[in-house]
Amino acid sequence: MKAWENNIRQVVPYVPGEQPQRPVIKLNTNENPYPPAPGVQAASKGMDTDCLRLYPDPDCTALCTEIAASYGIEKENVFVGVGSDDVLATAFLTFFNSGKPVLFPDITYSFYRVWADVYRIPYETIPVDVNFRLHAEDYYKENGGVIFANPNAPTAICEPLSFVEDILEHNRDVIVIADEAYVDFGGESAVSLLEKYDNLLVVQTFSKSRSMAGVRIGYALGSRALIQAMENVKFSINSYTMNQYSLKIGIEAIKDKQYFEDTLAKIIRTREMSKKRLEALGFICTDSKTNFLFVTHKTRNAKEIFEALKEKDIYVRYFSTPGIDNYLRITIGTDEEMDMLIRAVEEILN
Repeated sequence: MKAWENNIRQVVPYVPGEQPQRPVIKLNTNENPYPPAPGVQAASKGMDTDCLRLYPDPDCTALCTEIAASYGIEKENVFVGVGSDDVLATAFLTFFNSGKPVLFPDITYSFYRVWADVYRIPYETIPVDVNFRLHAEDYYKENGGVIFANPNAPTAICEPLSFVEDILEHNRDVIVIADEAYVDFGGESAVSLLEKYDNLLVVQTFSKSRSMAGVRIGYALGSRALIQAMENVKFSINSYTMNQYSLKIGIEAIKDKQYFEDTLAKIIRTREMSKKRLEALGFICTDSKTNFLFVTHKTRNAKEIFEALKEKDIYVRYFSTPGIDNYLRITIGTDEEMDMLIRAVEEILN
């Protein structure tokens, strides 16, 4: 080993779902199967070259203002970043500095461990129960902060708002982050608690419910003090995180509320229909409040089903993590895509 290699930070990176470079039925990365709002598409066609030539607004003023208006809050209560991963990474770097362990579930978004390792933040994972549920009392202990995904991933389960408030009541002296990437698909957002708890940060994204995973827009809502602290860290690293194109079409996505609600309704309807069809084939599904289903079969091995589907050019997500290594995560596609999935599963099981 060369001497300089001793100074390289060694971490185990986050592994995203596969991105096949050929046409497949892609139900493995929780992308929205429908296009973004018409206003987004129109604005995309009308972009001029100034979007490439000029620096973007470092304060992201117009987009923050539009997001704030949609929630009835002030612009100063909004932070935006390059996808919710960028927002969450900034939050880890900003708020988890006490030296005490940050708490999060043992089965959840695996990026939490990665950020903690990268930023040298001590952490403790809290076991979920046999039904993959979280219990607020497990988070009463002394800690350096709390973060949880709600609805959780990959389990798809959403805890009630009373669970979030219970954690906040017992963690007044640290920052509590509610990661709500999937909340629009049936969960209850903690945004209503922001006025009561100045230590709450709510993080959401345009990637799932607004069909804009390829654009990378995420945002956080919180007290002015929390948002200002995140801005200070951001401006200490990179002032121009958001590009001109993202800032402009993000505004259009927020404006079209009817299209947003109609798209959510279609996905939820397809999710519930697909759940019933999979259960009829012997699968057990968690109570999903997301745009995916988390399933296990009563008699067949999940990895074998995963590999058999892949041979048919249907991609779903398999995790080798202990505790969920006999489960599949299936993104909700169009009705046609889900029909093809069900037919393929029937063939595999038979």
